[in-house]
Amino acid sequence: MEIERTVSKKGQIVIPKDVRDYLGLKSGSEVIFEVKGKEVVLRTRISPKEFVEEFTNVGKKLRKLDMKRIKKTLEGEYAVR
Repeated sequence: MEIERTVSKKGQIVIPKDVRDYLGLKSGSEVIFEVKGKEVVLRTRISPKEFVEEFTNVGKKLRKLDMKRIKKTLEGEYAVR
């Protein structure tokens, strides 16, 4: 997903609704800006508790993977580009 925005006089930008929805951002959500060279990565902040819960559930999530669905999704995504 690539969306263009203009920086305001105050140095502000609006995070597009599609991006907010995709990341699950709500009013009051905390985000992290990570600068990598000339790029900025925006990611949601995850608490240490959430990180540990996510990490310990990786095995469960891997067992639930539907490889056919993943392949179809990736093929569709790369076909669009």
